[in-house]
Amino acid sequence: MHDSRELVLARLPSGVPIRTTVHVYGEGTLVDGEEGPELDVPDDGGPVVYAQAAQHGREVNGAAVLRRLHGRLTGEADDDAADLGDGIDDDVRGTLVSVPVADPLTFDRVSYTTPESLDSINANMNRCWPGDPDGTLHERMAARLWPFASAADAVVDLHTGSPNMLTHTVYMRGDEECRGLAEAFGTDLLLAEAAGDDADTEWAERNFGGKFRVAATREGIPTITPELAHSREVVEEAVETGVDGMVGVLRREGVLAGDPAPWDGTVARNHLGRVTAADSGLFRAEPDLAIGDEVTDGERLGEVYDPTTFETLQVAEADRDGIVYSVARESTVTAGATLVGVAERIEE
Repeated sequence: MHDSRELVLARLPSGVPIRTTVHVYGEGTLVDGEEGPELDVPDDGGPVVYAQAAQHGREVNGAAVLRRLHGRLTGEADDDAADLGDGIDDDVRGTLVSVPVADPLTFDRVSYTTPESLDSINANMNRCWPGDPDGTLHERMAARLWPFASAADAVVDLHTGSPNMLTHTVYMRGDEECRGLAEAFGTDLLLAEAAGDDADTEWAERNFGGKFRVAATREGIPTITPELAHSREVVEEAVETGVDGMVGVLRREGVLAGDPAPWDGTVARNHLGRVTAADSGLFRAEPDLAIGDEVTDGERLGEVYDPTTFETLQVAEADRDGIVYSVARESTVTAGATLVGVAERIEE
């Protein structure tokens, strides 16, 4: 069974509504509420999984994943998804709620954040969860989606990294349910992120407490953030990874029959090991440096130089042993920009 409804998230100053669409599969249904559609799941309706994409509008592969998954669940697969076979609607034992475009404001602008004129306080939607129905535009949008997410037993917040970022899944460090959900999604690299008092200074400075994943996990809902490869373009390999990951999650939670594939990958720390630019200039990475490479503490990763005088301003070196999970390929960098991300292995 599939149902979908238009959902008004907020309104622009002119009164134009900011709309998105909510999809529900399986036992749950959408019913009319005072402020629009609401989720209704029977008491014996089984587990509920909530998935959303495109909180950041340039990260479009998550929306493509949910479209492909829709085809698989309903049997309405397009030519690109023909290899997924017939619909498996009869095998849905619970409810999947999906929102392919969580932030229409940034989606329409192919941007990461909104202009100051729309939300000068919370330009990044992923910093203001669970939202505020009387707050800024992004706070109101988050608050409108929150009832769907907070009704779930597990949450997947699909994101997309740059073309030069290793596909990975972020979860709350020390939370075994989140870890199990991340393993079920199946990316080779998992990044464990500490929160609150256990986190580094940057965590508080960048207001990571307002992340959707953090807010949901704090409510006791296991939540993960997969970072699929490539922004701004739909890439088939990334979409396939996302669909396989979603099926793994749905199987783990019991919404679909079967078990997720066994996981045998690497766990590393999130938001540590970033080699940053000490000065502004042009960055030249070492020619043979690639994402997925193993590097050692002190290893040369590239250099930043002055394009006008040709002077080398910085020799970029790894500050720890680990795995290269991102490399800046847009050569013009400003002081403080991340040049190379090095994920430090940990044992959880």
